[in-house]
Amino acid sequence: MTFATLALLVLVGLAGPLLSARRAWRVPLIAGELLAGLVVGASGFGWVDASEPTLTLLAQIGFGLIMLVIGSHIPVLDRAVRSAIGRGALGALLVALVAAALGIGVALLFGNQHGAVYTVLIASSSAALVLPMLQSMGIAAASAAQLVAQIAIADVACILALPLVLQPSRVPLVALGGVGIAAAGVVLVVVLRRVGPRRLHLLHAVSESRRFALELRFSLLALFALAGIAQFTHVSVMMAGFTLGLVLAAVGQPRRLARQLFGMTEGFFGPLFFVWLGASIDLRHLAAHPQMLLLGLALGAAAVLAHLIARAAGLPWPQTVASAGQLGVPVAAVALGVETSTLLPGEGAAILLGALVAVVSSTAAVAAVSRRSRTDPADPPGTTPAVSPTG
Repeated sequence: MTFATLALLVLVGLAGPLLSARRAWRVPLIAGELLAGLVVGASGFGWVDASEPTLTLLAQIGFGLIMLVIGSHIPVLDRAVRSAIGRGALGALLVALVAAALGIGVALLFGNQHGAVYTVLIASSSAALVLPMLQSMGIAAASAAQLVAQIAIADVACILALPLVLQPSRVPLVALGGVGIAAAGVVLVVVLRRVGPRRLHLLHAVSESRRFALELRFSLLALFALAGIAQFTHVSVMMAGFTLGLVLAAVGQPRRLARQLFGMTEGFFGPLFFVWLGASIDLRHLAAHPQMLLLGLALGAAAVLAHLIARAAGLPWPQTVASAGQLGVPVAAVALGVETSTLLPGEGAAILLGALVAVVSSTAAVAAVSRRSRTDPADPPGTTPAVSPTG
């Protein structure tokens, strides 16, 4: 890992802003960053080695920060989102039932025993993918409350289920890790509420006046501590970041802290993660195992098909497709599969290809949702729903 590599990563990451700058194209920010990673990584020129330990660690920090920012933007105290939890849970349950049938069917079709893994992949959604797309398109989370609730529920459930289906022998440890991170999040909420707004405001004032950045330091301390638990128990770091983000959303984070976290994430660590993710995908493996190409397409199509059932829970058609976008769970599946040698040759590339199919479908659906929201007659003239990056 060199500074030249970092400079290259930052440079190609600018493809995200370049492609999304033209509003008429409606290209989400991360689409350009993923594409740039494909070009410079294993599928393209091979200038970036995504398996390099230091780069992997930086990318995982970025993943945790992305999930922290995303979790902090989920309006858990918003009445619209809270009232949509029941419908979101129903939608996630319906998707899981269809995903089970499709996952088992795909496994039988391709003659392997990974039906449970495919079920989790097909049922998964990605807050790290869909919510930034909603944000970049100017769509308020509260205006898509049921979608946000369904994605959050599916995200957490699949993050917890994935290590269980890939590593049945580690079920107790994985379950302990998930419970431990959740319990730590609850404890943080209780402690911060016991401390009270007055003391927190005093800390904020001292930190701001003396330029100590204490809130940012404490936030990073909590993130890395939770990520340490996740790493030790083989739970994805996304669980740690998302939990801490929900904690901040529940107690309310100062705008200064939100700006600091947003700057760190969107300015460096977030683009680094998405470029690294693109660089880690080697589409050439699919050429050596043609049946895996079909497997990837089948997984992507099954994910979109399974999420259409959420229409029965009241989710609009474009948002059902948008909810099929998946990112962290497929990445974690490949990482854990390589670590435990449980995946077949070329299966990791197939899983990531399926994720790409779902990403493309979700991107198109979010663009459709954006067009609809901008032409909604219920919106006051001259206004555009938006998600503030600073909360």
